[in-house]
Amino acid sequence: MNFFERSRDTRIEQLNAYQVEGGLRIHAAHAQVNVNADQMSLFQLLRPITDASHTRDRKQSPPDSACLPGTRLEVVRNVNTWASSNVTTQMEPHIRWTHGYAGSGKSAISQEVCDKSEREGRPVISFFFFRNAGDRSKIWRLAATLASQMTAVIPETEPLIRAAVTSNPDLLSPCEAGFPIGARVQRLVYAPFKAALHGGSKVKALARGPLLIVLDGLDECDNKHEVQELIDSMLLFFNENPLIPLRVFITSRVEQHIQSRLNVPEVQLDNLVDHCTNDDIATFLQVLFEDGCRRDPVVQAYIQQHGEWPTPSDKRKLVEHIGGSFIFASAVFKFIMGSTSVDGLPTTPVHRLPLALQMNPGLDGLYAQTLARSEHLPHFPHIISTIALLEAPLPTSGIAELLGIDTYEVINVLVNLQAITQVPGTDDMPVTLCHTSLRDFLTTQSRSIRFFAQPSHHVRLFLRCLECKLKLCRRNPGSFHGFEGRTSAVDYALGYSTAHLNRGEGLFELSESNSTVQLCREALGLCPGTPALILALANATWSRAIHTGSLAELKEAIVLYREGLRPESSPHPALSWSLSNLGGALLDCYRHNGTMSNLEEAISLLRQALSLRPAPHRDRFSSLSNLSNALLDRYRRTRIIGDLNEAISLSQEALELRPPPHPDRSLALNNLCHVLLVRYSCKRNMTDHEEVISLCREALELFPSPHPGRTFPLYDLGRALQDRYDRTGNIADLEEAILLYREPLEILPPPHPGRPASLYNLSNALLDRYKLTRTIADLEEVISLHREALKLRPPPHPGRSHSLENLATTLLYRYQRTGAIADLEEAILLCREALKLGPSSHSNCSHAQTLNNLGEALMYRYFHTESVADLDEAVPRLREALALLPSPHPGRPGPLGSLVISLEAMYDEHRELSHLQEAIDHCRELLAYYHGVGHKDRVEWLGLLASLLQMRFEATGQEEDLADIAKLKEEANQLSPPSSPT
Repeated sequence: MNFFERSRDTRIEQLNAYQVEGGLRIHAAHAQVNVNADQMSLFQLLRPITDASHTRDRKQSPPDSACLPGTRLEVVRNVNTWASSNVTTQMEPHIRWTHGYAGSGKSAISQEVCDKSEREGRPVISFFFFRNAGDRSKIWRLAATLASQMTAVIPETEPLIRAAVTSNPDLLSPCEAGFPIGARVQRLVYAPFKAALHGGSKVKALARGPLLIVLDGLDECDNKHEVQELIDSMLLFFNENPLIPLRVFITSRVEQHIQSRLNVPEVQLDNLVDHCTNDDIATFLQVLFEDGCRRDPVVQAYIQQHGEWPTPSDKRKLVEHIGGSFIFASAVFKFIMGSTSVDGLPTTPVHRLPLALQMNPGLDGLYAQTLARSEHLPHFPHIISTIALLEAPLPTSGIAELLGIDTYEVINVLVNLQAITQVPGTDDMPVTLCHTSLRDFLTTQSRSIRFFAQPSHHVRLFLRCLECKLKLCRRNPGSFHGFEGRTSAVDYALGYSTAHLNRGEGLFELSESNSTVQLCREALGLCPGTPALILALANATWSRAIHTGSLAELKEAIVLYREGLRPESSPHPALSWSLSNLGGALLDCYRHNGTMSNLEEAISLLRQALSLRPAPHRDRFSSLSNLSNALLDRYRRTRIIGDLNEAISLSQEALELRPPPHPDRSLALNNLCHVLLVRYSCKRNMTDHEEVISLCREALELFPSPHPGRTFPLYDLGRALQDRYDRTGNIADLEEAILLYREPLEILPPPHPGRPASLYNLSNALLDRYKLTRTIADLEEVISLHREALKLRPPPHPGRSHSLENLATTLLYRYQRTGAIADLEEAILLCREALKLGPSSHSNCSHAQTLNNLGEALMYRYFHTESVADLDEAVPRLREALALLPSPHPGRPGPLGSLVISLEAMYDEHRELSHLQEAIDHCRELLAYYHGVGHKDRVEWLGLLASLLQMRFEATGQEEDLADIAKLKEEANQLSPPSSPT
């Protein structure tokens, strides 16, 4: 087990090397046994594995397991009561099987049972199997080892065993070449014991109770078929000898080859899950911490100053995190109280305790190995994902009904997974996980990889729940309740369908949204006014609107959300989710039409939802993120810095709720990156900028490619690097940004709704590179990317105007490079279509860009055709653009420059002095506020202003214009680089 998975800078301070005798194979020729048998002791003949018994030195020979005082009291007491009682009836079970998952303390229980038997004077022999330990992981020396121990506790068996060995040397063969395991145990253990009982004298060793055989870790034996043979022969022996004073105590994980033989009436079963309470773990930790704290002077000093440590709250959190695993509990304790010299870790136990709550139990290898046994079977991914994502456990029949498959198909998958799941023997008992970390494993892609339970499976579960509810509604119109004989799947659907609906939010495919709408409408026809169905229909309608871009469907979803929140709908099944979803839909509506009242109501509703989810509510994270996004939208509209700062604060709290290795940490990192990037754009705070880059890189490490969750940190990291390129001119940052922007296009194939944004990001970076290198291939790719984005946004998609604007902009770049009039004509058509669609949602800047593009394109066409009509339209379009970008807006220089040039041309055409005066005023603004000293274009605009003043002087004769012209030319000469000598 890898307890240090995902850890960094970890050193092993001490390594204990164990000598496992079972690994030292001693081979003796049969002839030698025959020749020297009389001279050899029985111990020498049997060659037992001494470190396989309970009497071994546990510090040298693993497992080093023992029950600490106060732990496992009930289960040990039950086993010892059974083991010490005399066999008085033929129906009493001679065999007891205690099973549990890895780390549940099976070996410690076996050791305690053996030790207690010895303390009470009862005979006990044992074999502790141990994986990868030579013959201790094989079955062939089991019989000889047990026989050797039996001669010590029941001396009467010694001559009987010697006779058996002498007459049949193959009983001691170290491999399958000799006797079968059943025959070995029969001749070396059962038969000698039975003969001693009937030898004419009373066996003194049995005065206080039967002989107990303890077989620990039977699942760690490599010989699976032989293990089954051993159990079969054991059952046969006790069937033939029902009153014999012999008990066999077996512990193991639940493996199919063992469970199939021991899950019979003749065997008493103990499931450690039923006996492993948090109280046991709490007691275990209490004993360890009392001793550890007493020995640690740092902890002693801390306790004297601050009081009890760990606090009751700390202990409770540790117990919950440990989840019943004694091995994990021990590892957690050693981590907290271990050496203080590990680089990169806090140096005191007090500071290491919070980190222990993030430790991985180290069972990932076991989980992956076990799951691999069934992954080839039909329905495996759906069954495993269902078990991982269920809100409450279901029996195999319930899982089957929920998935629409047969019960035997579920059992077929789970039968090989009993080492990590609890599969009951009946169809009506729930299937549970052996350890809470299995769910964490299955829902964390970086750990489970191919076994990852995709969040989109919530959608499948919701649809199946909806179908179950609809079947019930058809049989009992008017109400879901009061119908007797409901199956476990139907009960589950009634209780948890809304949870899966909400967990699957944003993950519905269009076909799934359509199916949901159809099912909900039918169900509402049978059970009108049902809040859960109204909520589901609203969610599906909203999802369909996201896919289609339909504002009408979005508004329909909002109406449905409002209907579900009416007072008569109370008690509401999921009030916080309904408030959150209505807020989210209104936010989307605002992004469609820019209606400020929608945004204000969205923020109000999202605040209400957040208030209903105080920490540690499981959905507080999503509420924090949603409200942060809405406040960010309002900041972009109003530029109120308080909204931006609150959005950052909410995102920081959300990140605190997702410490490593939480699967949502990447999303939390990305959200914080995004708002910090906005603040950087506003205030140019370098601390924000570098933090964004660091957080984005961490987020990408948490999501291996091609996980769709990578797209957001890829966007933000690319943007941050692009901004740094703008600031420093470092081409390496721009090149990395381009690579980062390309990856989402591989993750989000068409027609994914997120693909147009990915196309825009890449095209924007490529355009920057084109401006630097003038490589025409970059410009051609930019145009191609914008054409694809436009194709993905057919009318009436709300993003179509943005795509039209982007394509028009890049066509104008190509026109300026090539002079192709076709690009100019197409750009004009694109701009006109964009303007017909109306102002772009909430962004004046976007609408202004379209107006500027159209004005600029008309100006260029005027220079081609000398059509005054183009010029007459260009000027008012450019004026409209300026009106939407009041000074000192950073987007204002573009339309200012175009308007100056157009007004100059207008003056040439009409000789109206007002046109010339307006051009001069705009040119002065451009130089004063945007093209100051040091700007690369200042010299060019100084020259243009001088030219305009010269025109005015020629028209009016104003002498002061000449003085201004002289000053402008002097400054231009000073700023111009010196001419190279000819």
